Formats: sequence, C-alpha cells, structure tokens
Amino acid sequence: MTTPDGTGVVFVISVAAELAGMHPQTLRQYDRLGLVSPGRTGGGGRRYSERDVDLLREVQRLSQEEGVNLAGIKRIIELEHQVAALQERVAELSHELDQSRSAVALAREQVVASLRRDLVPVRQTALVVWRPED
Repeated sequence: MTTPDGTGVVFVISVAAELAGMHPQTLRQYDRLGLVSPGRTGGGGRRYSERDVDLLREVQRLSQEEGVNLAGIKRIIELEHQVAALQERVAELSHELDQSRSAVALAREQVVASLRRDLVPVRQTALVVWRPED
C-alpha cells in the first residue's frame, strides 16, 4: 500500500509491528504517548510509513540497549526534530546570505562602472599647511 500522494509505502499496524519486532499493542501505546504518530485512514486506522517503522526500531533500541525510559525517548525525539528544523533554517539563512552577498557584489560593480574615469578615488586624505619662511 502507498501513501495517498504516492510518496512512499505505508503499512497496517500488524505489518509495521512485525517489521519493527514489536507487538501491535506496543505500537498503539507508543502512538498514545506521542512517540510515533502514524498517518490515519478516513476510518481512523493507523498507517505506518517506512520512516515510522525506523523510528519504532530506534525507540526499541533506546529502550532496550540504552535503558532510556519512554519519557526520555520522547524528549530525545523532540530534540532531534528541533535539531532538524534548526539545520533546515540554517540552510535557508545561508542561502539568503549568499544571495545578499551576490546582490551587494553586483551593486558594487555597477557603482564602480558608473564612476567618472577622470576622478581618482583617494583612500587617505591629509591636510598639509605650507607656510613660506619670511
């Protein structure tokens, strides 16, 4: 079965549970706790994506191998989502900065091109007072 927009495969709860090596009731519990939020059908049935199954495996790993409790796992997942969002924002801002730098460079080139050629820019100026000796 695929997602309605055709972007990937989705699984019913029994298949997702088998793929993740868990009991379907565990998946329901994780959904209630907000650890994994599967898509829903019009009738309310859960539909798990491959990404959801990967997340279920990570929840299981953190719980069994690392000894993290479910509240800790939920916090880890939230923080990972925040990090991903921040990385995306950094990429957007970097792109905007590159565009701004290009615009400034173009404007500078246009200003330089429009300068009168008979004038020479002077970087430093100094005032010298000359007084002839009497």
